[in-house]
Amino acid sequence: MTECISSKPTVIWAKQALLAKGWAKDVALGIGADGRILSIAKGPAPAGAILRDVLVHAPANTHSHAFQRAMAGLSERRGAGQNDSFWTWRQLMYRFLDRITPDQVQAIAAFVQMEMLEAGFGANVEFHYLHHSPGGQTYDDLAELSARIAAAAEQTGIGLTLLPVHYAQGGCDGRALSGGQLRFGNDADQFARLHEGAGRALASLPADTRLGVAPHSLRAVAARDLAATIALAGDGPVHMHLAEQQAEVDEVLAATGARPVEWALANLDVSPQWCLIHCTRMLPEETIALARSGAVAGLCPLTEASLGDGIFDAIRWAGAGGALSIGSDSNIRISLAEELRQLDTSQRLRDHSRAALATPEHSTGRRLIDAISRGGAQAAGRGAGTIAVGEWADLLTFDMDHPDLTGLQGDFIPDSFAFAGDSSMVRDVWSAGRHLVQEGRHIRREAIRSAYIAAVRTLRAEA
Repeated sequence: MTECISSKPTVIWAKQALLAKGWAKDVALGIGADGRILSIAKGPAPAGAILRDVLVHAPANTHSHAFQRAMAGLSERRGAGQNDSFWTWRQLMYRFLDRITPDQVQAIAAFVQMEMLEAGFGANVEFHYLHHSPGGQTYDDLAELSARIAAAAEQTGIGLTLLPVHYAQGGCDGRALSGGQLRFGNDADQFARLHEGAGRALASLPADTRLGVAPHSLRAVAARDLAATIALAGDGPVHMHLAEQQAEVDEVLAATGARPVEWALANLDVSPQWCLIHCTRMLPEETIALARSGAVAGLCPLTEASLGDGIFDAIRWAGAGGALSIGSDSNIRISLAEELRQLDTSQRLRDHSRAALATPEHSTGRRLIDAISRGGAQAAGRGAGTIAVGEWADLLTFDMDHPDLTGLQGDFIPDSFAFAGDSSMVRDVWSAGRHLVQEGRHIRREAIRSAYIAAVRTLRAEA
């Protein structure tokens, strides 16, 4: 494996920093060798400090299927007479799975993690359901592909929360898996062994690494197995797809007599430990009830738009005090700025409004950065998601010489990033004190990029 990137004691001084209680000027941040924030002081820059113009928390990317990055641009055709949808896209994805190898999985995952960091994300929550070889044969190491995700994180240095996914059946009727799904499948006992192996694969990674669990969905895990699957998480995060597609809602309703959110709230101990992914097909009363559970809504606006999932009711959710996080899901485009923009502008388009998620106290960009920093840390198991003593030093600086940032102060900075910006505004990213992006580029960019190109060349030649 590549030598692990370590944190080292560091002092960063910023002209402006967005702390837990708001913006502050002339802030010196002390970071320990363990990757946590040791001190916050105001005043002149200490000798030897890294000097920057603005410093904010780098949020976690809370939903990723890394291997799908290699499919970007390959699923934009429609067959004659075909009504294309999420379900036809899924068939293309299964055919892609017939070829991908462990070496390719690792190279693709490292490239995805690098792009996340360069986009301003400070951590990666990998919803990892690719477990076996084509046809469903297990590798000699049952957790081989989990180990490849861990190896990618060792190379990139990103803070990793790994969520091995339990996927056991093809639908609520218990039908067997077939085709590409066979690479996902485990019964309850085998999945428990795989989850244990995934934990061993993470053992060499830094202390901010977390292990959770993900029952894929109410369609893919039988109700009788959900409790045992969830228990594997211990105090780690629990993530699950919920209410993403109308066909899913209809199937769960037909099988159980309840809609997915209704069933989950009645039968599962949904709590702040949980992150429910997408939730684009909720009724108003479901939105309010799920928000009040304390669970995080894991939103992936670019993928939800690409797959035609629908528009999450972020205004009602936020109004009920719901926690939010952002993920890049299919990874066809990894951009923190664009995810934020898509989230808010979808609300505007639906409701014929402007500044949909702003409040009298905070602008849209500020409110979103605060929300996804806190919600993302909660969903990743990474603490409070703020710049505060004792928290992980997940930090982001912007290039204030960028034409759309020049001369800006305070909340105008996240607003411009979200609505006029892109990843070119990102200057530095630290993940638990590891300084991984410098001058807008990952410190191992060329090696990671070269390995990715080699990995996908064969896959795309056969597409």
